Amino acid sequence: MPGILPHLICAALYGLLAIALYQRLVTHPDDRHQSPLFHWAILAPLLLHTWLLYHSVVIDNGIYLGVGNSLSSIIWLTVLIYWLGNFYYRLQSLQVFVLGSAAALVMMPLLFRSVHPLPHTGFVAFRLHLLISMLAFSLLTIASLQAFMMALLERRLHAGTLPPYLRSLPPLLSMERLLFQIILAGFVLLTLTLGSGMVFSEELFGQSLRLTHKVVFGLIAWVIFAALLGGRRIYGWRGRVALRWTLAGFMALVLAYIGSKFVLEVLLAG
Repeated sequence: MPGILPHLICAALYGLLAIALYQRLVTHPDDRHQSPLFHWAILAPLLLHTWLLYHSVVIDNGIYLGVGNSLSSIIWLTVLIYWLGNFYYRLQSLQVFVLGSAAALVMMPLLFRSVHPLPHTGFVAFRLHLLISMLAFSLLTIASLQAFMMALLERRLHAGTLPPYLRSLPPLLSMERLLFQIILAGFVLLTLTLGSGMVFSEELFGQSLRLTHKVVFGLIAWVIFAALLGGRRIYGWRGRVALRWTLAGFMALVLAYIGSKFVLEVLLAG
């Protein structure tokens, strides 16, 4: 695993970009377009983060995805998705939170080292299952961030005060449409994750489903997001109802993806 210095450099780059973007939003609140120079500057820590992840996760042909590497991988995917999405949407205010989070989470592999490789990663299909699960978590992480920002924006609008850093956000209706598009994409990937997980359970353990902590909370998250999408389509759910369901589903996913690893690798191991 790379040492502390490259991790510190990556964290510093993410942090400086978050501060610079926040200051720009405060000083130029009505500027709806991100500077191309700033947009491409994000590639510097993102590429360094890619290199750090590769050397932390892939060791001797094994895949190490403990708590630290999982958190770092998820925020890496989130930064990448936001970077690509910024070609099409105004995401500057959301990027402040994402880049700030990346500055902290890129250090997690040093704090929570992965000791044991994941089993069965020699199967290409299983690696694809891991990738889909990470993409699902990243998309639904983005949805939760957007839901949080929408709740903050709505509260500020009702109060009659809108901070400069929120003025670059699109209108609430546009953000709501984008939110449900992201949730739908994440829900499809989460469905594929659970489905492929059941297939692997049948092939590797001889039973269709093992009700582990991760599976139970994954199914709870799936039910929450399915109910949210169904409520949106049938009853027209929106606003605070949709935001609460989104955040509830995300918390279930956190318990599924990160909670079990934290308990096993940190609490019980200690």
